[in-house]
Formats: sequence, C-alpha cells, structure tokens
Amino acid sequence: MKIIDEFKEFAIRGNAIDLAVGIIIGAGFSKIVTSLVEDVIMPPIGILTGPVDFTQKEFVIKAAADSSEAVTINYGTFISTIFEFAVIAFAIFMVVRYINSLKRQDVTEDESEPAARTCQYCKEPIADDAQRCPHCTATLSD
Repeated sequence: MKIIDEFKEFAIRGNAIDLAVGIIIGAGFSKIVTSLVEDVIMPPIGILTGPVDFTQKEFVIKAAADSSEAVTINYGTFISTIFEFAVIAFAIFMVVRYINSLKRQDVTEDESEPAARTCQYCKEPIADDAQRCPHCTATLSD
C-alpha cells in the first residue's frame, strides 16, 4: 500500500499536474505553429523560391533490381526538413518574443510603485518591517 500512497502524492503534487498541462498545451501550441508555418509563412516563401522541390532530390547508391527497390540517400528531404525546422524555430521565437514583451509591460507596471524601504548596504528593496536584508543578510538599523 505504501507504493500506492507515494504514487497518489506524486500525482497530486503540482509538478506532475503542471507537466501534464504543459504537454497538452504544447500539443495544441504545436498545431498552431505548424498551421502558421504551413498556411501563412510557406506560401509566400514558395512564391519567392519558385517551383523548387527539394524532396525529389536523392543520390542513388544502388539502382532498382527486379525484386528490390533502389537504395537512395534522400538528401532533398533532409534539406527540406532543416528548412522547415528553421522556419518553425523562427516562428516560435517571434511568438515567445511577443509574449515576453507582454510580460515586460506587466513588470514595468508593477515597478511603478516605489519601494517603501531599501537596504542601506546593497540598495535592494526590502519589506518595511524587515530586520535583515533578504539579499545581503545585513542587519538593518531603523
């Protein structure tokens, strides 16, 4: 029974639930980013690059025989996958950059209220009723 109790504690603890929520949101976010890349970003890039299709590029190691298929190195597919990864990584970077800019705006709004008291040694903000600085651990004088 001890293992079941430990599992309940693990499952109910915030880390496991946060991980599950993160995976679910990540899966949904992945669909959004994939749609953004395939439906919004790639069509204009396709117009710029013309009818180039790298997926058909290959290097034949062994030609096809009667009973076997050709053995090929599909370097075109690899190049296309790298290109798609670069576009997806850039799209994610831009989305995360935008989200971080929103967070920075929230932080600057919170910082608009001046701290009531600062440490006389390290100049960090501290609580009004603190007797020691939480940053440098100096004993504070009143």
